Amino acid sequence: MMLLEAHRLSKSFGGLCAVDEVDFAVVAGSITGIIGPNGAGKTTLFNVISRALPASSGRIVFDGHEVTTLQAHQVARLGLARTFQATTLFGDATALDNVLVGYRQRTKAGVIDALIRTRRLQREEDEAHDAARHTLGVVGLADHAERRAQDLTQEQQKRLAIALALVAKPRLLLLDEPSAGINATQTRGLIALIEAIAAGGVTVLLIEHQMQVVMQLCQRIMVLDYGKKIAEGTPDEVRRDPAVLDAYLGHH
Repeated sequence: MMLLEAHRLSKSFGGLCAVDEVDFAVVAGSITGIIGPNGAGKTTLFNVISRALPASSGRIVFDGHEVTTLQAHQVARLGLARTFQATTLFGDATALDNVLVGYRQRTKAGVIDALIRTRRLQREEDEAHDAARHTLGVVGLADHAERRAQDLTQEQQKRLAIALALVAKPRLLLLDEPSAGINATQTRGLIALIEAIAAGGVTVLLIEHQMQVVMQLCQRIMVLDYGKKIAEGTPDEVRRDPAVLDAYLGHH
């Protein structure tokens, strides 16, 4: 079953076409990678899929729903979550409080509940703390719940950003350059975490610049160059594709 489909998806900024009529699909339960040289349009594609940016043309279908014109928070409620290339955390807040922010989009309690401390509010606060602590455990940060985000290592901050996205129980998790800025040992730990997330039933779509990470993790890979899809297939197919070799070694 296809969880995400893009049909002739384009995004232009003035005269620059950053994403150029891209067609692709993500199979439910899979780990799919997007690679390409710098400036290929990878993050712009993520921004359009997650509705942070409007598409210039084309269609996006998520879990059978046309989402091309939805707001970012509406797509998030349908079950799409993402991390960003630059880790976006509340530095002064604890790891636990950061994850609680991610959980809030699932809650139903309103202003009245908060003013009179209703039973629903209390129940949701208890559920939020349980979910946040559980998710910190999933990403390997159970012992760091009370530490401030800015005091965590770069790798721990990346895990925390993933927890922030995971706590809302998404169907699809978009990861933008998860291994950027961490060493080989830490990267192996992150690969194991992403594999565990996928094994737990979350479909993963990731942008990654480290080839060995993509080749090890992904069942399918799409390659972008100058906004166009130039290849798609298994890691072996992509590795041998002349267009991919040319994009990385030829004109860049």
